Amino acid sequence: MSAPLPFPLVEVTPEQEEAGRLLFAGETDFLKGVVAMNGLPPDDRLEVCFAGRSNVGKSTLINALTGRKGLARASNTPGRTQEINFFTLAQSHYLVDLPGYGYANAPLAVVEKWQRLLKQYLSGRANLRRAFVLIDARHGIKSVDEEILKLLDTSAVTFQCVLTKADKVKAAERGKILDQVRAKLAKHPAAFPEIIQTSSEKGDGIATLRAVIAGLV
Repeated sequence: MSAPLPFPLVEVTPEQEEAGRLLFAGETDFLKGVVAMNGLPPDDRLEVCFAGRSNVGKSTLINALTGRKGLARASNTPGRTQEINFFTLAQSHYLVDLPGYGYANAPLAVVEKWQRLLKQYLSGRANLRRAFVLIDARHGIKSVDEEILKLLDTSAVTFQCVLTKADKVKAAERGKILDQVRAKLAKHPAAFPEIIQTSSEKGDGIATLRAVIAGLV
């Protein structure tokens, strides 16, 4: 019998899927944008964060999860990358949209400020249960993603890979991309050993990601 595949795609039960549906049926609102650690809201509820390079589809995914098209706003303006945006989910969770990374034209001072804030947040947030790192399914893990993966390792924050735009990948290419992602993740001790594959446009994987978040304790 062949060995199980490392980093398989997540599978959830109907019961887990229903728990995710119920959680995300609750009210979701923008709480605040934070530019310094003293602006963080109280760590009094379970928290998950979303990280990803610019244009990976992070805002679109958050909107798809919550069923609210304009909740998270996409921006290609480097200045907006300084904020950590907090959203309340039901009465029990925070969803956190981390600054997009990978802006080649961002001023050095902006990049350094973002890196400092991100390191402080990841290492000092006791209620943070998991980071979801979004990777474009067309390209796999790129060198620009490696810095955030290493930072999550050193911060001892469990992270789970979420492949976005999966509908844009031809069936013949999917296996190669998944192999590349699995090989990269195997080098990171903080990586959760299951991958979530999504398409915000088609709705694929949204229920699965909701179920995963609902299952965190």
